[in-house]
Amino acid sequence: MKRYLSFFLILVILISVFSPITAYAEGEGNIDHGGGGMGSGTSENYWNSGNEGVRITVVRAEDRITVTTPVDFTNKTQPNSLVHFGKVSKIQYNSGSSLSVKMGGYTYSNPGKALPRIISSGSGQASIEQIKSYFTDELVIRYIAQVTGMDYDVLINGNYKLMLEPIAYMTFQGMKMAMTATEAALYDQQLGGGLRSKMVSLSHKNLPLAMFLEVSDLGYPAWSGSRSSSASNVDIISSLGIGVVRFKEKPDEQPEVTAWDYEYRVNTDVITSVTVRGGQSDPDHPVTVRFNIRGRTYTVSGVYYPEGDSQLVWVLWRTPSTPQTMTINVSVSGSGSASKGTITAKIVDLSGNDPPNPVADDRNDGYTKPSVLSKEQKTSASWGVWRPWWHEYWVWHSGDDEDGWWEDEGWWEFDWDAYHASLSASISITPDSKVPTASGKTMGSGYGINQSTTANVSTNQSSAVTDAQNAVTYFPEFQYQTYWRLLERTQSGYSSKFEFASNKYSTYKRRTHFTPVWMPNGSYTPYTWLIDCWTPSGMLSMNLTDSVNIQGSVWDDWHIAPVKPD
Repeated sequence: MKRYLSFFLILVILISVFSPITAYAEGEGNIDHGGGGMGSGTSENYWNSGNEGVRITVVRAEDRITVTTPVDFTNKTQPNSLVHFGKVSKIQYNSGSSLSVKMGGYTYSNPGKALPRIISSGSGQASIEQIKSYFTDELVIRYIAQVTGMDYDVLINGNYKLMLEPIAYMTFQGMKMAMTATEAALYDQQLGGGLRSKMVSLSHKNLPLAMFLEVSDLGYPAWSGSRSSSASNVDIISSLGIGVVRFKEKPDEQPEVTAWDYEYRVNTDVITSVTVRGGQSDPDHPVTVRFNIRGRTYTVSGVYYPEGDSQLVWVLWRTPSTPQTMTINVSVSGSGSASKGTITAKIVDLSGNDPPNPVADDRNDGYTKPSVLSKEQKTSASWGVWRPWWHEYWVWHSGDDEDGWWEDEGWWEFDWDAYHASLSASISITPDSKVPTASGKTMGSGYGINQSTTANVSTNQSSAVTDAQNAVTYFPEFQYQTYWRLLERTQSGYSSKFEFASNKYSTYKRRTHFTPVWMPNGSYTPYTWLIDCWTPSGMLSMNLTDSVNIQGSVWDDWHIAPVKPD
Protein backbone atom coordinates (compact mmCIF):
# COMPACT_ATOMS: atom_id res chain seq x y z
CA MET A 1 0.00 0.00 0.00
CA LYS A 2 2.85 2.38 0.76
CA ARG A 3 3.75 2.20 -2.90
CA TYR A 4 0.74 4.27 -3.92
CA LEU A 5 1.19 6.87 -1.23
CA SER A 6 4.81 7.34 -2.23
CA PHE A 7 3.81 7.93 -5.87
CA PHE A 8 1.36 10.63 -4.81
CA LEU A 9 3.80 12.33 -2.44
CA ILE A 10 6.53 12.34 -5.08
CA LEU A 11 4.15 13.98 -7.55
CA VAL A 12 3.19 16.65 -5.00
CA ILE A 13 6.85 17.36 -4.24
CA LEU A 14 7.71 17.66 -7.91
CA ILE A 15 4.86 20.08 -8.46
CA SER A 16 5.83 22.21 -5.47
CA VAL A 17 9.48 22.57 -6.41
CA PHE A 18 8.89 23.46 -10.05
CA SER A 19 10.40 26.92 -10.20
CA PRO A 20 9.86 29.75 -12.71
CA ILE A 21 13.40 29.96 -14.07
CA THR A 22 14.28 31.03 -17.59
CA ALA A 23 14.27 28.30 -20.24
CA TYR A 24 14.53 27.96 -24.00
CA ALA A 25 11.48 28.01 -26.23
CA GLU A 26 10.14 24.69 -27.50
CA GLY A 27 7.38 24.29 -30.05
CA GLU A 28 5.25 26.69 -32.04
CA GLY A 29 1.96 28.17 -30.82
CA ASN A 30 -1.04 28.19 -33.14
CA ILE A 31 -3.13 30.55 -30.98
CA ASP A 32 -4.94 33.85 -31.43
CA HIS A 33 -7.57 35.61 -29.32
CA GLY A 34 -10.16 38.34 -28.99
CA GLY A 35 -12.71 39.47 -26.42
CA GLY A 36 -13.28 42.67 -24.49
CA GLY A 37 -15.34 44.22 -21.70
CA MET A 38 -17.66 42.40 -19.31
CA GLY A 39 -21.14 43.00 -17.94
CA SER A 40 -21.75 43.89 -14.30
CA GLY A 41 -23.11 40.52 -13.12
CA THR A 42 -25.32 39.75 -10.11
CA SER A 43 -24.84 38.10 -6.73
CA GLU A 44 -25.98 34.77 -8.23
CA ASN A 45 -24.19 35.01 -11.58
CA TYR A 46 -20.73 36.53 -11.78
CA TRP A 47 -17.08 35.98 -12.65
CA ASN A 48 -14.02 37.50 -11.01
CA SER A 49 -11.39 38.55 -13.52
CA GLY A 50 -8.30 36.36 -13.28
CA ASN A 51 -10.15 33.31 -11.94
CA GLU A 52 -9.27 31.25 -14.99
CA GLY A 53 -7.15 28.39 -16.25
CA VAL A 54 -6.24 26.23 -19.24
CA ARG A 55 -7.06 22.57 -19.99
CA ILE A 56 -4.14 20.79 -21.67
CA THR A 57 -4.48 17.56 -23.65
CA VAL A 58 -1.78 15.66 -25.54
CA VAL A 59 -3.06 14.65 -28.98
CA ARG A 60 -1.40 12.35 -31.50
CA ALA A 61 -1.03 14.38 -34.68
CA GLU A 62 -1.45 11.50 -37.13
CA ASP A 63 -4.97 10.43 -36.16
CA ARG A 64 -6.02 13.21 -33.72
CA ILE A 65 -6.48 10.75 -30.85
CA THR A 66 -6.05 12.03 -27.29
CA VAL A 67 -3.29 10.05 -25.61
CA THR A 68 -3.41 11.52 -22.09
CA THR A 69 -6.12 12.46 -19.64
CA PRO A 70 -6.52 16.25 -19.83
CA VAL A 71 -4.97 18.32 -17.02
CA ASP A 72 -6.16 21.72 -15.82
CA PHE A 73 -3.72 24.51 -14.92
CA THR A 74 -4.82 27.49 -12.83
CA ASN A 75 -3.10 30.04 -10.62
CA LYS A 76 -5.96 30.04 -8.07
CA THR A 77 -6.98 27.67 -5.30
CA GLN A 78 -10.32 26.17 -6.28
CA PRO A 79 -12.97 24.99 -3.77
CA ASN A 80 -13.55 21.28 -3.18
CA SER A 81 -17.26 21.76 -3.80
CA LEU A 82 -16.71 23.06 -7.32
CA VAL A 83 -19.23 21.86 -9.93
CA HIS A 84 -17.53 20.70 -13.13
CA PHE A 85 -17.84 18.31 -16.08
CA GLY A 86 -14.83 16.02 -15.54
CA LYS A 87 -11.64 15.92 -17.59
CA VAL A 88 -12.97 15.80 -21.14
CA SER A 89 -11.34 17.56 -24.09
CA LYS A 90 -12.90 19.36 -27.02
CA ILE A 91 -11.86 16.52 -29.35
CA GLN A 92 -13.60 13.99 -27.11
CA TYR A 93 -16.81 16.04 -27.01
CA ASN A 94 -16.72 16.42 -30.79
CA SER A 95 -16.18 12.65 -31.06
CA GLY A 96 -19.38 11.89 -29.16
CA SER A 97 -18.61 12.18 -25.42
CA SER A 98 -21.60 13.55 -23.56
CA LEU A 99 -21.62 16.42 -21.05
CA SER A 100 -21.99 15.11 -17.49
CA VAL A 101 -22.30 17.37 -14.42
CA LYS A 102 -20.12 16.36 -11.45
CA MET A 103 -20.30 17.66 -7.92
CA GLY A 104 -16.91 18.05 -6.21
CA GLY A 105 -13.78 16.00 -6.76
CA TYR A 106 -12.30 18.52 -9.17
CA THR A 107 -8.53 18.15 -9.71
CA TYR A 108 -6.12 20.77 -11.00
CA SER A 109 -2.47 21.88 -10.89
CA ASN A 110 -1.00 25.18 -9.76
CA PRO A 111 2.14 25.43 -11.93
CA GLY A 112 5.28 26.89 -10.38
CA LYS A 113 5.53 29.34 -13.25
CA ALA A 114 2.27 31.29 -13.08
CA LEU A 115 -0.02 31.37 -16.10
CA PRO A 116 -0.29 34.71 -17.93
CA ARG A 117 -3.69 36.34 -18.19
CA ILE A 118 -5.83 34.09 -20.41
CA ILE A 119 -9.28 35.73 -20.59
CA SER A 120 -9.63 39.40 -21.45
CA SER A 121 -12.03 41.54 -19.43
CA GLY A 122 -12.80 45.13 -18.59
CA SER A 123 -10.02 45.09 -16.00
CA GLY A 124 -7.30 43.96 -18.38
CA GLN A 125 -6.49 42.50 -21.78
CA ALA A 126 -4.73 39.19 -22.29
CA SER A 127 -1.52 39.22 -24.37
CA ILE A 128 -1.39 36.57 -27.09
CA GLU A 129 2.40 36.98 -27.22
CA GLN A 130 2.67 36.14 -23.50
CA ILE A 131 0.33 33.16 -23.90
CA LYS A 132 2.37 31.81 -26.82
CA SER A 133 5.63 32.41 -24.97
CA TYR A 134 4.34 30.58 -21.88
CA PHE A 135 3.10 27.46 -23.65
CA THR A 136 6.25 27.13 -25.78
CA ASP A 137 8.62 27.59 -22.83
CA GLU A 138 10.83 24.51 -22.43
CA LEU A 139 10.35 24.27 -18.65
CA VAL A 140 6.59 24.59 -18.99
CA ILE A 141 6.58 21.85 -21.65
CA ARG A 142 8.69 19.65 -19.36
CA TYR A 143 6.23 20.25 -16.54
CA ILE A 144 3.30 19.41 -18.83
CA ALA A 145 5.07 16.19 -19.80
CA GLN A 146 5.55 15.39 -16.12
CA VAL A 147 1.95 15.91 -15.01
CA THR A 148 0.44 14.19 -18.08
CA GLY A 149 2.78 11.20 -17.78
CA MET A 150 4.41 11.72 -21.17
CA ASP A 151 8.12 11.31 -21.72
CA TYR A 152 9.41 14.77 -22.65
CA ASP A 153 11.45 13.59 -25.65
CA VAL A 154 8.47 11.59 -26.93
CA LEU A 155 6.17 14.58 -26.46
CA ILE A 156 8.32 16.89 -28.61
CA ASN A 157 9.35 14.37 -31.29
CA GLY A 158 6.87 15.78 -33.83
CA ASN A 159 4.22 13.07 -33.46
CA TYR A 160 2.18 14.85 -30.79
CA LYS A 161 0.57 18.25 -30.21
CA LEU A 162 -0.77 20.09 -27.20
CA MET A 163 -4.40 21.17 -27.38
CA LEU A 164 -5.17 24.14 -25.11
CA GLU A 165 -8.63 25.16 -23.92
CA PRO A 166 -9.30 28.22 -21.74
CA ILE A 167 -11.26 27.57 -18.53
CA ALA A 168 -13.42 30.02 -16.57
CA TYR A 169 -14.19 29.53 -12.86
CA MET A 170 -17.50 31.32 -12.39
CA THR A 171 -20.50 31.50 -10.10
CA PHE A 172 -23.70 30.56 -11.94
CA GLN A 173 -27.08 30.33 -10.21
CA GLY A 174 -25.22 30.56 -6.91
CA MET A 175 -22.93 27.56 -7.69
CA LYS A 176 -19.21 27.82 -8.23
CA MET A 177 -18.46 26.09 -11.54
CA ALA A 178 -15.54 25.32 -13.87
CA MET A 179 -16.01 25.01 -17.62
CA THR A 180 -14.18 25.29 -20.91
CA ALA A 181 -15.73 27.23 -23.79
CA THR A 182 -16.95 24.00 -25.39
CA GLU A 183 -18.51 22.87 -22.11
CA ALA A 184 -20.18 26.27 -21.70
CA ALA A 185 -21.78 25.96 -25.15
CA LEU A 186 -22.90 22.37 -24.54
CA TYR A 187 -24.24 23.30 -21.10
CA ASP A 188 -26.13 26.25 -22.55
CA GLN A 189 -27.73 23.90 -25.06
CA GLN A 190 -28.86 21.65 -22.20
CA LEU A 191 -30.32 24.67 -20.37
CA GLY A 192 -32.09 25.99 -23.45
CA GLY A 193 -30.08 29.22 -23.43
CA GLY A 194 -30.07 29.63 -19.65
CA LEU A 195 -26.30 30.18 -19.35
CA ARG A 196 -26.14 32.64 -22.22
CA SER A 197 -28.98 34.69 -20.76
CA LYS A 198 -27.03 35.29 -17.53
CA MET A 199 -23.32 35.12 -18.47
CA VAL A 200 -23.14 35.98 -22.18
CA SER A 201 -20.12 38.31 -21.96
CA LEU A 202 -18.06 35.54 -20.37
CA SER A 203 -19.53 32.25 -21.58
CA HIS A 204 -20.15 33.25 -25.20
CA LYS A 205 -17.62 36.03 -25.84
CA ASN A 206 -14.52 36.41 -23.69
CA LEU A 207 -14.10 32.71 -22.80
CA PRO A 208 -14.44 31.24 -26.34
CA LEU A 209 -12.52 34.16 -27.90
CA ALA A 210 -9.67 33.75 -25.40
CA MET A 211 -8.15 31.22 -27.82
CA PHE A 212 -8.77 30.25 -31.44
CA LEU A 213 -6.60 28.99 -34.28
CA GLU A 214 -4.59 31.15 -36.66
CA VAL A 215 -4.45 28.28 -39.16
CA SER A 216 -6.52 25.09 -39.27
CA ASP A 217 -5.19 22.22 -37.15
CA LEU A 218 -6.36 18.93 -35.58
CA GLY A 219 -9.47 19.06 -37.75
CA TYR A 220 -10.51 22.51 -36.51
CA PRO A 221 -10.66 25.57 -38.78
CA ALA A 222 -8.93 28.90 -38.38
CA TRP A 223 -11.42 31.43 -36.96
CA SER A 224 -12.38 34.18 -39.38
CA GLY A 225 -15.46 35.50 -37.57
CA SER A 226 -15.87 38.42 -35.19
CA ARG A 227 -13.25 38.88 -32.47
CA SER A 228 -15.37 41.19 -30.33
CA SER A 229 -18.96 39.89 -30.49
CA SER A 230 -20.58 36.99 -28.67
CA ALA A 231 -20.56 33.72 -30.62
CA SER A 232 -23.22 31.07 -31.16
CA ASN A 233 -23.06 27.67 -29.49
CA VAL A 234 -22.49 26.06 -32.88
CA ASP A 235 -19.49 28.28 -33.65
CA ILE A 236 -18.01 27.76 -30.19
CA ILE A 237 -18.28 23.97 -30.40
CA SER A 238 -16.87 23.83 -33.92
CA SER A 239 -14.20 26.52 -33.90
CA LEU A 240 -13.54 28.48 -30.69
CA GLY A 241 -11.91 27.99 -27.31
CA ILE A 242 -8.91 26.10 -28.70
CA GLY A 243 -5.18 26.66 -29.19
CA VAL A 244 -2.52 24.25 -30.43
CA VAL A 245 1.20 23.91 -29.75
CA ARG A 246 3.09 22.01 -32.46
CA PHE A 247 6.55 20.48 -32.28
CA LYS A 248 9.10 19.92 -35.05
CA GLU A 249 6.78 19.98 -38.04
CA LYS A 250 8.13 17.81 -40.87
CA PRO A 251 8.65 19.84 -44.07
CA ASP A 252 6.53 18.85 -47.04
CA GLU A 253 9.55 18.32 -49.26
CA GLN A 254 10.76 15.42 -47.08
CA PRO A 255 7.92 12.88 -47.05
CA GLU A 256 8.29 9.91 -44.76
CA VAL A 257 9.07 6.60 -46.48
CA THR A 258 6.23 4.23 -45.63
CA ALA A 259 6.88 1.29 -47.96
CA TRP A 260 9.26 -1.51 -47.08
CA ASP A 261 9.63 -5.21 -47.74
CA TYR A 262 10.43 -6.28 -44.18
CA GLU A 263 9.91 -4.77 -40.74
CA TYR A 264 12.34 -6.03 -38.13
CA ARG A 265 13.04 -5.18 -34.50
CA VAL A 266 16.43 -3.96 -33.27
CA ASN A 267 18.95 -6.53 -31.93
CA THR A 268 17.05 -9.45 -33.42
CA ASP A 269 18.08 -12.53 -35.41
CA VAL A 270 16.10 -12.37 -38.64
CA ILE A 271 15.84 -14.10 -42.00
CA THR A 272 15.68 -12.32 -45.34
CA SER A 273 14.56 -14.32 -48.38
CA VAL A 274 14.32 -14.03 -52.15
CA THR A 275 13.05 -16.41 -54.81
CA VAL A 276 15.42 -17.38 -57.66
CA ARG A 277 14.19 -18.75 -60.99
CA GLY A 278 15.17 -18.88 -64.66
CA GLY A 279 16.76 -21.73 -66.64
CA GLN A 280 17.90 -24.71 -64.61
CA SER A 281 20.45 -24.65 -61.83
CA ASP A 282 22.34 -27.86 -61.11
CA PRO A 283 25.88 -28.79 -60.04
CA ASP A 284 27.03 -28.36 -63.66
CA HIS A 285 25.41 -24.94 -63.94
CA PRO A 286 25.11 -23.64 -60.40
CA VAL A 287 23.57 -20.42 -59.15
CA THR A 288 25.05 -18.33 -56.36
CA VAL A 289 23.19 -15.57 -54.49
CA ARG A 290 24.86 -12.78 -52.56
CA PHE A 291 23.19 -10.50 -50.01
CA ASN A 292 24.98 -7.26 -49.17
CA ILE A 293 23.84 -6.16 -45.71
CA ARG A 294 25.45 -3.26 -43.84
CA GLY A 295 28.65 -3.59 -45.82
CA ARG A 296 28.94 -7.34 -45.30
CA THR A 297 28.36 -9.89 -48.06
CA TYR A 298 26.50 -13.10 -47.25
CA THR A 299 27.04 -15.73 -49.97
CA VAL A 300 24.66 -18.63 -50.58
CA SER A 301 26.11 -21.05 -53.10
CA GLY A 302 24.78 -24.30 -54.52
CA VAL A 303 21.29 -22.97 -55.22
CA TYR A 304 19.59 -25.63 -57.37
CA TYR A 305 16.19 -25.98 -59.02
CA PRO A 306 14.76 -27.69 -62.11
CA GLU A 307 13.89 -25.82 -65.27
CA GLY A 308 10.57 -24.06 -65.02
CA ASP A 309 10.67 -24.00 -61.21
CA SER A 310 12.29 -21.83 -58.54
CA GLN A 311 14.10 -21.93 -55.22
CA LEU A 312 13.69 -19.88 -52.04
CA VAL A 313 17.05 -18.52 -50.89
CA TRP A 314 17.60 -16.95 -47.50
CA VAL A 315 20.18 -15.57 -45.15
CA LEU A 316 20.16 -15.37 -41.35
CA TRP A 317 21.57 -12.15 -39.87
CA ARG A 318 21.22 -9.87 -36.84
CA THR A 319 19.67 -6.42 -37.01
CA PRO A 320 21.50 -3.32 -35.70
CA SER A 321 20.86 -1.83 -32.27
CA THR A 322 19.41 1.44 -33.56
CA PRO A 323 16.22 2.11 -35.58
CA GLN A 324 16.81 2.83 -39.25
CA THR A 325 15.72 2.01 -42.77
CA MET A 326 18.19 -0.25 -44.59
CA THR A 327 18.72 -1.21 -48.20
CA ILE A 328 19.78 -4.81 -48.87
CA ASN A 329 21.24 -5.46 -52.31
CA VAL A 330 20.85 -8.93 -53.82
CA SER A 331 22.93 -10.22 -56.76
CA VAL A 332 22.76 -13.55 -58.60
CA SER A 333 25.49 -15.25 -60.61
CA GLY A 334 24.62 -18.15 -62.90
CA SER A 335 21.62 -18.68 -65.09
CA GLY A 336 18.95 -17.44 -62.67
CA SER A 337 17.60 -14.12 -61.46
CA ALA A 338 16.22 -13.03 -58.07
CA SER A 339 12.67 -11.90 -57.41
CA LYS A 340 14.11 -8.71 -55.91
CA GLY A 341 17.41 -7.04 -56.56
CA THR A 342 16.88 -4.52 -53.77
CA ILE A 343 15.13 -5.12 -50.46
CA THR A 344 14.06 -2.37 -48.06
CA ALA A 345 14.10 -3.28 -44.38
CA LYS A 346 12.67 -1.03 -41.67
CA ILE A 347 14.30 -1.56 -38.27
CA VAL A 348 12.16 -0.39 -35.34
CA ASP A 349 12.65 -0.16 -31.59
CA LEU A 350 9.62 -1.15 -29.53
CA SER A 351 11.16 -0.15 -26.21
CA GLY A 352 10.66 3.21 -24.56
CA ASN A 353 6.86 3.34 -24.68
CA ASP A 354 6.22 2.12 -21.14
CA PRO A 355 3.08 3.54 -19.52
CA PRO A 356 3.48 6.57 -17.26
CA ASN A 357 3.52 6.39 -13.47
CA PRO A 358 -0.02 5.75 -12.21
CA VAL A 359 -1.05 8.04 -9.37
CA ALA A 360 -3.67 7.72 -6.68
CA ASP A 361 -5.98 10.44 -8.01
CA ASP A 362 -5.99 9.40 -11.67
CA ARG A 363 -9.40 9.81 -13.32
CA ASN A 364 -10.88 8.73 -16.65
CA ASP A 365 -14.60 9.35 -16.39
CA GLY A 366 -15.11 8.99 -20.14
CA TYR A 367 -13.51 5.54 -20.37
CA THR A 368 -15.19 2.99 -22.62
CA LYS A 369 -14.01 -0.59 -22.83
CA PRO A 370 -12.21 -1.11 -26.17
CA SER A 371 -12.28 -4.15 -28.42
CA VAL A 372 -9.24 -6.35 -27.93
CA LEU A 373 -6.50 -5.71 -30.45
CA SER A 374 -5.64 -8.33 -33.06
CA LYS A 375 -2.53 -8.11 -35.19
CA GLU A 376 -1.15 -10.37 -37.91
CA GLN A 377 -0.98 -14.00 -36.81
CA LYS A 378 0.86 -16.83 -38.53
CA THR A 379 1.57 -19.95 -36.52
CA SER A 380 3.03 -22.32 -39.13
CA ALA A 381 5.20 -22.15 -42.21
CA SER A 382 6.53 -24.55 -44.82
CA TRP A 383 9.26 -24.36 -47.43
CA GLY A 384 11.62 -26.72 -49.19
CA VAL A 385 14.94 -27.19 -50.93
CA TRP A 386 15.53 -28.87 -54.29
CA ARG A 387 18.12 -31.64 -53.98
CA PRO A 388 19.66 -32.65 -57.33
CA TRP A 389 20.76 -36.19 -58.06
CA TRP A 390 22.24 -37.73 -61.18
CA HIS A 391 20.08 -40.10 -63.17
CA GLU A 392 22.50 -42.46 -64.96
CA TYR A 393 21.79 -43.46 -68.54
CA TRP A 394 24.59 -45.50 -70.08
CA VAL A 395 24.87 -45.61 -73.86
CA TRP A 396 27.24 -47.84 -75.91
CA HIS A 397 29.21 -46.00 -78.54
CA SER A 398 30.87 -48.15 -81.30
CA GLY A 399 34.30 -47.27 -82.72
CA ASP A 400 35.44 -47.49 -86.34
CA ASP A 401 37.50 -50.61 -85.61
CA GLU A 402 34.65 -52.30 -83.87
CA ASP A 403 35.98 -51.01 -80.55
CA GLY A 404 33.60 -48.96 -78.46
CA TRP A 405 32.83 -47.51 -75.05
CA TRP A 406 30.04 -46.92 -72.63
CA GLU A 407 29.10 -43.34 -71.95
CA ASP A 408 26.81 -42.05 -69.25
CA GLU A 409 24.36 -39.74 -70.99
CA GLY A 410 22.25 -39.22 -67.92
CA TRP A 411 20.68 -36.06 -66.56
CA TRP A 412 19.97 -34.28 -63.33
CA GLU A 413 16.80 -35.19 -61.45
CA PHE A 414 15.51 -33.24 -58.46
CA ASP A 415 13.90 -34.33 -55.21
CA TRP A 416 12.05 -31.94 -52.96
CA ASP A 417 13.09 -31.89 -49.31
CA ALA A 418 10.20 -30.36 -47.38
CA TYR A 419 10.65 -28.41 -44.15
CA HIS A 420 8.26 -26.81 -41.73
CA ALA A 421 8.00 -24.85 -38.49
CA SER A 422 5.21 -24.14 -36.04
CA LEU A 423 4.72 -21.76 -33.12
CA SER A 424 2.58 -22.38 -30.06
CA ALA A 425 2.28 -20.26 -26.94
CA SER A 426 0.36 -19.64 -23.74
CA ILE A 427 -0.17 -16.60 -21.53
CA SER A 428 -1.03 -16.19 -17.86
CA ILE A 429 -2.10 -12.89 -16.27
CA THR A 430 -2.33 -12.98 -12.46
CA PRO A 431 -2.49 -10.51 -9.57
CA ASP A 432 0.93 -9.65 -8.22
CA SER A 433 1.86 -11.56 -5.07
CA LYS A 434 2.05 -8.22 -3.21
CA VAL A 435 -1.71 -7.66 -3.68
CA PRO A 436 -2.97 -8.30 -0.14
CA THR A 437 -6.63 -8.87 -0.99
CA ALA A 438 -6.36 -10.85 -4.22
CA SER A 439 -8.42 -14.02 -4.50
CA GLY A 440 -7.45 -16.22 -7.41
CA LYS A 441 -7.68 -13.97 -10.47
CA THR A 442 -9.85 -11.36 -8.71
CA MET A 443 -8.26 -8.14 -7.44
CA GLY A 444 -8.95 -4.47 -6.83
CA SER A 445 -8.00 -1.79 -9.34
CA GLY A 446 -4.83 0.15 -8.64
CA TYR A 447 -2.83 -2.97 -7.84
CA GLY A 448 -0.26 -4.69 -10.04
CA ILE A 449 -0.50 -7.70 -12.31
CA ASN A 450 2.15 -10.17 -13.45
CA GLN A 451 2.43 -11.80 -16.85
CA SER A 452 4.08 -15.00 -17.98
CA THR A 453 4.16 -15.91 -21.65
CA THR A 454 5.72 -19.14 -22.88
CA ALA A 455 6.51 -19.87 -26.53
CA ASN A 456 7.44 -23.15 -28.17
CA VAL A 457 8.89 -23.55 -31.65
CA SER A 458 9.16 -26.87 -33.46
CA THR A 459 10.90 -27.42 -36.80
CA ASN A 460 12.72 -30.05 -38.82
CA GLN A 461 15.33 -27.54 -40.05
CA SER A 462 16.71 -25.77 -36.98
CA SER A 463 19.40 -23.98 -38.98
CA ALA A 464 16.72 -22.01 -40.80
CA VAL A 465 14.39 -21.04 -37.92
CA THR A 466 14.89 -18.63 -35.03
CA ASP A 467 13.20 -18.89 -31.67
CA ALA A 468 10.45 -16.40 -30.75
CA GLN A 469 12.44 -13.37 -29.63
CA ASN A 470 10.02 -10.56 -28.77
CA ALA A 471 6.63 -10.08 -27.16
CA VAL A 472 4.85 -6.78 -26.62
CA THR A 473 1.83 -6.23 -24.38
CA TYR A 474 -0.88 -3.57 -24.88
CA PHE A 475 -3.44 -2.47 -22.28
CA PRO A 476 -7.15 -1.58 -22.33
CA GLU A 477 -6.73 1.67 -20.35
CA PHE A 478 -4.79 3.04 -23.33
CA GLN A 479 -7.27 1.62 -25.88
CA TYR A 480 -4.55 -0.93 -26.81
CA GLN A 481 -2.37 1.83 -28.28
CA THR A 482 -0.20 4.80 -27.22
CA TYR A 483 1.72 2.87 -24.53
CA TRP A 484 2.89 -0.74 -24.31
CA ARG A 485 5.44 -2.91 -22.54
CA LEU A 486 8.15 -4.75 -24.45
CA LEU A 487 8.50 -7.93 -22.42
CA GLU A 488 11.82 -9.23 -21.18
CA ARG A 489 12.85 -12.66 -22.45
CA THR A 490 13.79 -14.53 -19.27
CA GLN A 491 14.35 -17.86 -21.02
CA SER A 492 15.62 -18.22 -24.59
CA GLY A 493 15.67 -21.03 -27.11
CA TYR A 494 12.86 -22.89 -28.83
CA SER A 495 11.12 -23.06 -25.44
CA SER A 496 11.24 -19.42 -24.39
CA LYS A 497 9.60 -17.36 -21.67
CA PHE A 498 8.67 -13.68 -21.46
CA GLU A 499 7.73 -11.51 -18.47
CA PHE A 500 7.25 -7.83 -17.65
CA ALA A 501 10.56 -6.09 -17.09
CA SER A 502 11.18 -4.73 -13.61
CA ASN A 503 8.87 -1.72 -13.13
CA LYS A 504 10.78 1.41 -12.12
CA TYR A 505 7.66 2.70 -10.37
CA SER A 506 7.36 -0.40 -8.18
CA THR A 507 8.59 0.04 -4.61
CA TYR A 508 9.93 -3.51 -4.74
CA LYS A 509 11.06 -3.35 -8.40
CA ARG A 510 8.56 -6.08 -9.20
CA ARG A 511 7.88 -7.42 -12.68
CA THR A 512 4.50 -5.80 -12.66
CA HIS A 513 2.08 -3.53 -14.46
CA PHE A 514 -0.18 -1.34 -12.34
CA THR A 515 -3.83 -1.28 -13.28
CA PRO A 516 -5.32 2.23 -13.11
CA VAL A 517 -7.24 2.96 -9.93
CA TRP A 518 -10.18 4.20 -12.01
CA MET A 519 -10.58 0.92 -13.94
CA PRO A 520 -14.24 -0.16 -13.61
CA ASN A 521 -15.28 -3.56 -12.30
CA GLY A 522 -15.18 -6.45 -14.74
CA SER A 523 -12.59 -8.22 -16.84
CA TYR A 524 -9.25 -6.51 -17.39
CA THR A 525 -7.62 -7.98 -20.49
CA PRO A 526 -4.07 -7.17 -21.62
CA TYR A 527 -3.20 -8.23 -25.18
CA THR A 528 0.19 -9.64 -26.18
CA TRP A 529 1.64 -9.96 -29.66
CA LEU A 530 4.31 -12.68 -29.75
CA ILE A 531 6.67 -12.08 -32.67
CA ASP A 532 10.06 -12.57 -34.32
CA CYS A 533 10.10 -16.30 -34.88
CA TRP A 534 11.66 -16.11 -38.35
CA THR A 535 11.57 -18.75 -41.06
CA PRO A 536 12.55 -18.68 -44.76
CA SER A 537 8.90 -18.11 -45.64
CA GLY A 538 8.28 -15.30 -43.18
CA MET A 539 7.70 -14.49 -39.53
CA LEU A 540 5.57 -16.60 -37.20
CA SER A 541 3.49 -14.65 -34.67
CA MET A 542 0.58 -15.13 -32.28
CA ASN A 543 -2.17 -13.06 -30.64
CA LEU A 544 -2.51 -13.86 -26.93
CA THR A 545 -4.89 -12.62 -24.22
CA ASP A 546 -5.72 -13.40 -20.62
CA SER A 547 -7.69 -11.54 -17.97
CA VAL A 548 -8.04 -10.76 -14.31
CA ASN A 549 -11.31 -9.75 -12.71
CA ILE A 550 -11.47 -6.24 -11.24
CA GLN A 551 -13.70 -5.87 -8.19
CA GLY A 552 -13.35 -2.70 -6.14
CA SER A 553 -10.14 -0.72 -5.82
CA VAL A 554 -7.06 -0.25 -3.67
CA TRP A 555 -8.94 2.40 -1.69
CA ASP A 556 -11.36 -0.26 -0.41
CA ASP A 557 -8.49 -1.76 1.56
CA TRP A 558 -7.87 1.44 3.53
CA HIS A 559 -9.31 1.91 7.01
CA ILE A 560 -8.87 5.22 8.81
CA ALA A 561 -9.60 5.37 12.54
CA PRO A 562 -8.48 7.55 15.45
CA VAL A 563 -5.52 6.36 17.48
CA LYS A 564 -6.55 5.11 20.91
CA PRO A 565 -4.87 7.01 23.77
CA ASP A 566 -2.48 5.07 25.97
